[in-house]
Amino acid sequence: MDFNKAVEFHGHVCPGIAIGYRVAKLAEARFQERAEDEELVAIIENKSCSADAIQVINGCTFGKGNLIFKNYGKHVYTFFKRGDKKALRIALIPEALPTDSYHSALFAKLRAGTANSEEVKEFRRLHEEKCQKVLELPEEKLFQLKEIEIEPPKKAKIYPTLPCSECGEGFMEPLGRVKAGQFVCNPCFEGKK
Repeated sequence: MDFNKAVEFHGHVCPGIAIGYRVAKLAEARFQERAEDEELVAIIENKSCSADAIQVINGCTFGKGNLIFKNYGKHVYTFFKRGDKKALRIALIPEALPTDSYHSALFAKLRAGTANSEEVKEFRRLHEEKCQKVLELPEEKLFQLKEIEIEPPKKAKIYPTLPCSECGEGFMEPLGRVKAGQFVCNPCFEGKK
C-alpha cells in the first residue's frame, strides 16, 4: 500500500503524512499516473510532513527540480504537468481538522521532554486517531479542489560550480558574492563559516 511506503520514508505515522498521502493520491488520480521523470510538478506552500508523501507517491523531488517550496505556512498544494497551464490546486479545509487544545498541550510537553509515559501514550493515541480521521474523511470534507491556470516555471538551469576563494568549497556560480575582491560563497561572505 502506498501509505505504508510514505510512512516508511517519513519515519512515523502522523496527521501530516496522512494529509500528504491524500493530496498525493488526488494528484495521482487527476494526472492518471506518476508522470515521466520531471514532468509532474508540485508546488507546496508549507514545510510539513506532507511533503514526504508527495515525494514518494508522485515522484516530485527537490533534486529533480519538480518539487517547489513556497514558505507560506498553508496546507496548499498545486500540481501541473510541464508545458500545461492548467493546474490542480488542493487546499486543506481548516475546519476539517479542528485544533484540539489537549492534543496540542501534550505535543508541547513531548517536544519539551517533560511528558510522562502516560502522556506520551495518550499523545500517540490522539495523534493516530487524528491521522485515521484524515485517511477516512471524504475528499470534499477535507479539501477544496480548484482548477487554475498557472505560468509553469521553466526547468531548473544547471550552473557551473566554482570554488570559494575563502573556504575552498564548491558553490553554484550565480550564488557567489564578492568579498575583498575575491569570489566567495554566501556563508563566507556573511561570516557564517
